[in-house]
Amino acid sequence: MTNSLRRIDLNLLLTLHALLAEKHISRAALRLHRSQPAVSHALAHLRDIFDDPLLVRRSGRLEPTARARELEQPLTDALNQLAALLDPPAFEPMRTERTLRLAMSDYGARVVLPGLIREVRAKAPGIDLVVTQASREAMATGVIDGEIDLAFGVFPSPLQELCRQTLFSECFACLADAASLPQAGLLDLEAWLARPHALVAARAGADSEIDRTLAELGLQRRISIVLPHWGVANDVIAGTDLILTVARRSLATVGQDSRLRVFEPPFSIEAFEFQQIWHPRRDIDPAHRWLRQTAARITTSG
Repeated sequence: MTNSLRRIDLNLLLTLHALLAEKHISRAALRLHRSQPAVSHALAHLRDIFDDPLLVRRSGRLEPTARARELEQPLTDALNQLAALLDPPAFEPMRTERTLRLAMSDYGARVVLPGLIREVRAKAPGIDLVVTQASREAMATGVIDGEIDLAFGVFPSPLQELCRQTLFSECFACLADAASLPQAGLLDLEAWLARPHALVAARAGADSEIDRTLAELGLQRRISIVLPHWGVANDVIAGTDLILTVARRSLATVGQDSRLRVFEPPFSIEAFEFQQIWHPRRDIDPAHRWLRQTAARITTSG
């Protein structure tokens, strides 16, 4: 590592960053306030260091090579970290203009987004959020690759390379049509297993904490429908014999629907930890830190 660093200086990295952004030597020179020959000379030096053309001319314009595309995000992150290290900016939420990329499941969106967006709009209106949905494995990969700034969900442990914070511990509850339940509003395990079940999952065949618990007991339920989103679940369950067993916070608004009833599962299901994860490269980013702290505060208080 030491020998590699001796071959390069900060000006070369800044030049590479400008070239990858502009894809044009003259525009990169203007951006850097340097002469075009100086930028061309720096590019030649960079090509020697990385043993790659980095930018090649196609159809009259410069296009980055595969190696250059691999370098672009890590280079941007490294320069941002260095800038923050040398000249830490005073963070003013009301004056900050940023786009932050979040990832979460449908459940995560229900418990995180309403409060988070209210806080952002009130205290940091210049921060824009781009929210995507993916499997927990895809979210972790996106955070590692720099495509996602902050992800929310239930993640395997250990999760190498990443920072994590537990926001709360969550338990499970069942939902069914009120008219389909006994007067006591409960089902024993035998009756619960005899009923068809609905599953909310990002994809068919997704592993479920509930089904893993049943498997440990030597039991299996019948999944009659797999739903991609929670939003339609109330209307799907109402008027049917289906049972939906989900994280309890998903059912926070069900009390407003007289057609439905929430009840305890007839067997013990281990609670799970809902977390936010991020890459260590984001630790010193003040906007990112503010968003993490805000998410932790609103989910804890909620």
